[in-house]
Amino acid sequence: MKILRVILADDHTLVRAGLRKLVEQLEGVSVVGEAGDGYEVLALTGTHRPDIVLMDLTMPRMNGLEAALRLKKEYPQVRVIVLSMHASEEYVLQALRAGASGYLVKDSAPLELGLALQAVIQGETYLSPPISRQVVDGYLQRQVQSGEPLAVLTGRQREILQLIAEGSSSKDIARRLNLSVKTVETHRTQLMERLDIHDIAGLVRFAVRHGLVRTDK
Repeated sequence: MKILRVILADDHTLVRAGLRKLVEQLEGVSVVGEAGDGYEVLALTGTHRPDIVLMDLTMPRMNGLEAALRLKKEYPQVRVIVLSMHASEEYVLQALRAGASGYLVKDSAPLELGLALQAVIQGETYLSPPISRQVVDGYLQRQVQSGEPLAVLTGRQREILQLIAEGSSSKDIARRLNLSVKTVETHRTQLMERLDIHDIAGLVRFAVRHGLVRTDK
């Protein structure tokens, strides 16, 4: 299995140390460098060619937004996940415009870090659930109204939705997809939030209505 190569960027040494510990607990992920500002991020990226850069927005010399813009231009294959204490719409949209593939607030649950890495390496955009509601609510609603409601879900969320609609329990889904039960439940919570459906019966009706499961089985 290919090892996911990650660079950590934050100007606080203790924050990087804690982040490194979390990242290195994830299977198949390796930290290949640490940076304290945007210039170091660019230099380390050129040397190590990581798959993902986990980066704070507020750093000295060159901030995370500028670094993300330069990474997008110079190393377009590298995915950027922003880590920030700010959850406001302004910060999130700036990060996405700069080319970030993910945005995690720093008080996110540790489990979200693994979910974010999985999502962005598969070409998806990952936002912390509170951010998803705050920033993308209007966009998601327009997608639903335009007849493309499945577009608001990640591939993994659609997969889990289908299995839920087929009657699988969280334990069954976890075993089938080789995930932990807690990870499955986190995905289920997030897809409920994105669809604004908060019970299993509603999810089943949605899945049937949009062709994820057949009614003649």
